Amino acid sequence: MKHGHFGLSAALATPFDARGQIDKARAITHARWCLANGCGSVTLFGTTGEGASIGTTEREHLLASFLDAGIQPSEIVVGVMANSVPDAALQSTQALNAGCRGVLLAPPSYFKGLSDDGLFGWFAGVFETLGTKARSFYLYNIPSVTAVELSVALVGRLRATFPHAVAGIKDSSGNWPFTQTLLAAHRDIAILIGDERYLASGVRLGGQGAISGMANICPERMGAMAYEGRDDTALASLVDDLVKYPVIPAVKALIAHRSGDDAWRRTRPPLQSLAEADAKRLGGLLDHLQQTKAA
Repeated sequence: MKHGHFGLSAALATPFDARGQIDKARAITHARWCLANGCGSVTLFGTTGEGASIGTTEREHLLASFLDAGIQPSEIVVGVMANSVPDAALQSTQALNAGCRGVLLAPPSYFKGLSDDGLFGWFAGVFETLGTKARSFYLYNIPSVTAVELSVALVGRLRATFPHAVAGIKDSSGNWPFTQTLLAAHRDIAILIGDERYLASGVRLGGQGAISGMANICPERMGAMAYEGRDDTALASLVDDLVKYPVIPAVKALIAHRSGDDAWRRTRPPLQSLAEADAKRLGGLLDHLQQTKAA
């Protein structure tokens, strides 16, 4: 990892067993594979990890299992998706007490039409609850899921008020003009690009890398994008195809295809596994990607 550069983190998919429980051993094996193949860290409980469907106690147990298995706290980012300040603060505390690299904090998403003032109050509540523990937070902008957009002005206000807490923002808006504005306005923090199709362009404009669902599948060819800002048109084309399907089941289908482990196709309700025919089609596209060079 370059000094001062976040780099590449796999938005780690969460494997489930036949009973719907988290498969800790499979998760640890996959995390080690990601770390050995180009990722500087893994992010637990993010969108790709079905974090909103994983309970607080489950989170605590899986994080402990990762640490017990020898995965370093500096290699772990923890996603937090909660609606109440106390729940968000509690889940953040789990990560911070363990010494994790950072916390990816999404805004509350139950109420819609939120103002910047309201969102500021919510984030401030989390940081003030944590007090001096608050550090290394990456604000999570993913309006396609939360229906809440973090404005450039709100990011600046939170950064100015809580400089010890706000380390960066993950922008998964898929809105390139917004991303450009964010990069121009906030070069003092780590801007992470959530949409792989814009990753290289974002890094060339000062972005510091990505927390990426595709890093579950092809991390070895993403380093050039995340660290050097080098385009990969073939990978971008695969993402174009992937987003035609429910994204999380599609990512899991690709992990299953690459690993040869069909158990990876399992999701937790309310999500459902990708249809067999769609999984095979995506698998064929992944095979084609692996036969091409990044360009």
